[in-house]
Amino acid sequence: MSLIRQLQSILGQDAVLHEPEDLMLYEYDGGVTKHMPDAVVFPTSTEQVAEVVKLAARERVPVVPRGAGTGLSGGSIPITGGIVVVFSRMNRILELDFENLRAVVQPGVVNFDITVAAAPSGCFFAPDPSSQKACTIGGNVAENASGPHTLAYGVTASHVLGLELVLPDGSVIHTGGKQLDVPGYDLTGLLTGSEGTLGIVTKVIVRLMRLPEAVKTLLGVFESVDDASHAVAEITARTITPVALEMFDGPTLKTIEDFCHAGYPIDAGAVLLIELEGLREQVEYQTEQVAEVCRVYRAREVRVAKSAKERELLWMGRKSAFGAVGRVATHYYVQDGVVPRSKLPETMRQIQEIGRRHGVTIYNIFHAGDGNLHPLILFDGRIPGEYQKVSKVGAEILHYCIEVGGTITGEHGVGIEKRDLMAAMFSDDDLEMMRRIKNVFNPEGNFNPMKLLPSAPLPRQEWDADKRR
Repeated sequence: MSLIRQLQSILGQDAVLHEPEDLMLYEYDGGVTKHMPDAVVFPTSTEQVAEVVKLAARERVPVVPRGAGTGLSGGSIPITGGIVVVFSRMNRILELDFENLRAVVQPGVVNFDITVAAAPSGCFFAPDPSSQKACTIGGNVAENASGPHTLAYGVTASHVLGLELVLPDGSVIHTGGKQLDVPGYDLTGLLTGSEGTLGIVTKVIVRLMRLPEAVKTLLGVFESVDDASHAVAEITARTITPVALEMFDGPTLKTIEDFCHAGYPIDAGAVLLIELEGLREQVEYQTEQVAEVCRVYRAREVRVAKSAKERELLWMGRKSAFGAVGRVATHYYVQDGVVPRSKLPETMRQIQEIGRRHGVTIYNIFHAGDGNLHPLILFDGRIPGEYQKVSKVGAEILHYCIEVGGTITGEHGVGIEKRDLMAAMFSDDDLEMMRRIKNVFNPEGNFNPMKLLPSAPLPRQEWDADKRR
């Protein structure tokens, strides 16, 4: 029996795609790499996922899990073909336990939907990627995603307490639990951020948090990126930890403002979007301190949002940034490196110098508080060789991040995009230990092959059109 017919016998005909025009929708994600799968399936239960995986193991077919396809490092691209497992039909919130601040969700649940469901009880889910209204929890776990509020609340791993997942032989295991401290190895921590190379997540236990008593959102307006960068370092040096501390440079500001009219000053060199949360008295005091720091570093204006509507408008601009840049360039390449906060001024200068040297425009919008940079390298993908050029620009930026004590990713993951850069960060012995761990879970290499670690491609079984049907 053909692979497609076997998949249909497990899932039903309406849950298996195999025609080229359907498969094209799953050959790309939010990044720039593309590759067609051989089949796309939509399971509705852990049992169905396990049966698909068992079939793939027998047939030696690669399996690639996929959430909403918002990833930016190629993590869900089926680079060697095979079966893409899409979790859009496993999208239920299974349990909300407000008394113990826990939720149990399926991997296809949209990140923001957890907060929406929890809000009436005064709770929320802290990790907030810019794509939080589209991205799903399974993808967040795979990439260890974060967002603007990572500075205070941490990345996804800080909020995942337990997992259910299917291993490459089709067995189902559970790690962690609702308790804070589970005996034994921290497999939940190991699996969060493993990018689908060790197992396929089918259920997640997450931590909820109580809404804060008070929130203040400020906008510091500066004449230069240098001044704004120095202000970032000083704010944290005063032992103030905002829940969010974002920076946009001048070109990005103008582009965002033209797009969504959030009230950003289009003639500024840079702005800081700063959010403080906590007890009312503490927030009021920290607001004064932050405003003072901004003025010390020559901020020409410090605005404090006067209402929830003003606050939402400022954040709408931040969350719409990537979409806004899409209006001024046919393509752009988003990077994701990290540097120490103290290195922000020189790093921002270096990024602009790299752009000038290669003749490309680079916009900057990023999580300044934890040094997580997101240079947006503009290009026209219709021109031959342009993608290769901006890839080299991105790699040069990341090599500089490593040189100043940073890393090649803060939240987007390694995927295909940065796989070969892992050797610039880790020794051969380091990488060999990672491969050994991968081989314990995924000895045949058929789960999300050619991702995360430099490795040889998995031999791919070919099917002609008749056999596939």
